[in-house]
Amino acid sequence: MKQKFYDTAVKQEKAVLVGVVTPNVTDDQQKEFLEELQFLVETAGGETVKWFTQKLQRPERATFVGTGKLEEIKEYVTSEEIDMVVFDDELSPSQLRNIERELGVKILDRNNLILDIFAGRAQTAQAKSQVELAQLQYLLPRLTRLWTHLERQKGGIGMRGPGESQIETDRRLILNKISLLKDKLKLIDRQNETQRKNRSQMVRVALVGYTNVGKSTIMNMISKSEVFAENKLFATLDTTVRKVVIENVPFLLSDTVGFIRKLPHHLVECFKSTLDEVREADILVHVVDVSHPNFEDQIRTVNETLKELGAIDKQMITVFNKIDAYQPIQVHAEDEAHQLTLEEFKNSWMANNNSPAIFISALHKENIDEFRKLLYDHIVAIHSVRYPYDHLLY
Repeated sequence: MKQKFYDTAVKQEKAVLVGVVTPNVTDDQQKEFLEELQFLVETAGGETVKWFTQKLQRPERATFVGTGKLEEIKEYVTSEEIDMVVFDDELSPSQLRNIERELGVKILDRNNLILDIFAGRAQTAQAKSQVELAQLQYLLPRLTRLWTHLERQKGGIGMRGPGESQIETDRRLILNKISLLKDKLKLIDRQNETQRKNRSQMVRVALVGYTNVGKSTIMNMISKSEVFAENKLFATLDTTVRKVVIENVPFLLSDTVGFIRKLPHHLVECFKSTLDEVREADILVHVVDVSHPNFEDQIRTVNETLKELGAIDKQMITVFNKIDAYQPIQVHAEDEAHQLTLEEFKNSWMANNNSPAIFISALHKENIDEFRKLLYDHIVAIHSVRYPYDHLLY
């Protein structure tokens, strides 16, 4: 008898992306948002086949996009056998239900996609609990679409129901689970606080920045340790802390989770304990991918998140990474377009901003000695104030 063989490889899911261009968003910005969403889909293991965009004053309340656009998406999804449709904004429970009913395939919004990536990246008990908590908080208001086939039994004499419908049972179970996870995270947080107290004598430096700007590469280079680094969003999820010595001064260097535009509120809340490393650091090293066409927007996003964490006023060093891949910026002055070279950008940044900045390439080890020297000077300044009689070090 002829033996049959079956392909057990996991099939890459095909996705289409949907975005709405509102009056306060330019076409270029929407293109960048969808490029980032496409990168998120790739990070999650999917393949983006097509984008759909629509210009609206505001997203439609019932279906996010107009009925004509939804019909166009449905035709494409059916003809091309698409597995999922991903929307570049958070969908309300009713929008999710209406779109799913209309398209008949898996529907994800930006938040759900980010939560899925976080779930795949989480390694430690703390990160796993934080992600699970965020997922349950996201799921709770969307339970109705999961149990629409279960209705409460009719009331009246002799027709009383079992006391609780399936949806109420699930809601209670989820609320209990959320409560248990919060208690578990409080315990982990207390343990982390004790660890941080034991490390409080040393100067603490935290690497912060947008996701995928090279923080882990810099961490590996400075601390000579092997922290996971990959060209994917959210490669680092768990905060890594290493003891580093430059010259003869020891300090603690921590690598933190990258920030992103429209980061789900549940995630910011759940990861606040992880980001205590940022709040309690003496120096923040803000890493920027200078080769990214919209790095200034990324700087703004990071600053807004730092403000939300109450860490915006800390001593900060700005590190412009990936200078080897820098593309000249197009600037317009007096109706004339001009390509801003890296040298010109350096001078303009230094003139307009007070915070110290350094331009490096972590990958090609360019200007690394200058970066170490700048970091060393800042650490020594704090160390000498904290330990004025410690003359043995320098």
